[in-house]
Amino acid sequence: MFDQNQKFERILFKTLGSEVSIGQTRLVAAGNLNQAIYLDTDQGEFLLKTNYDSRKDIFAKEANGLKILAQHSPLKIPTVFAAGHEMEVNFLLMEWIAPSRLSSNYWQELGVGLAQLHATTEKRYGLADDNYIASLSQKNTTTASWPEFFIQNRIEPLAGKALYDGLLDQKFLDEIRSVYPLFDEIFPKEKPSLLHGDLWSGNVLPTKEGHPALIDPAVYFGHREVDLAFSRLFGGFEEEFYQAYNEVFPLEPGFEERVPIYNLYPLLVHLNLFGTSYLPPIQRTIKHLLTRLP
Repeated sequence: MFDQNQKFERILFKTLGSEVSIGQTRLVAAGNLNQAIYLDTDQGEFLLKTNYDSRKDIFAKEANGLKILAQHSPLKIPTVFAAGHEMEVNFLLMEWIAPSRLSSNYWQELGVGLAQLHATTEKRYGLADDNYIASLSQKNTTTASWPEFFIQNRIEPLAGKALYDGLLDQKFLDEIRSVYPLFDEIFPKEKPSLLHGDLWSGNVLPTKEGHPALIDPAVYFGHREVDLAFSRLFGGFEEEFYQAYNEVFPLEPGFEERVPIYNLYPLLVHLNLFGTSYLPPIQRTIKHLLTRLP
């Protein structure tokens, strides 16, 4: 019978350049594509992410995103050791962050750290390369206009995919497209900020000392309110986080009204990944925007 540890040991040897003895393995998480495995070895503890997807660059893109965050974020970002392909499996080997209790100022640290990350700006929205959000391709073609970027790189690709897969109909797609002219007046004019890109509570966790760490990014330069809106979608962030952020990098008036519009993108992601239970909140947002058309 094939020993799963043999595969893990091959990956560790390929990455670290020496024989590694594995003492314990444990499945930490399993999603719609990836598995995350804890490895306790004689050379330390590691997190190993694996999948068998035909797209062999998913983990390389994630590793690149983590490295970009590490260069610009004061928050803890796990160290990436390697991303590659071994024995038919795609892998990402990274630092293990042990589960812990939150420090007393955890949410304030996270708010300040995110504000400092967003202070990293570029001249254009997007990124040099496309990447992924979860298992979906994410276009990052650069533009000088946030509404143009949001429409052409975020809403259109996923709404079009949902139409093709029968998750929404042509009438509703036409309604989505009819509200695009509103975006130029809705979104504030701000510089493109470096974003985590997939900022929900499952992608923030405490370090051993209780400080916040960011994982599983889908980075690009976009409107900073995207990260904050996404954090509202599935809950889990305390009010102290938003207060601390706003003290460092105050938001423009009307943010709460813009939240559902930004969240059209993550909801379209979930619609494409998990089905039509995510369609009603998209419909509600579009219905509200339709009332604003002349």
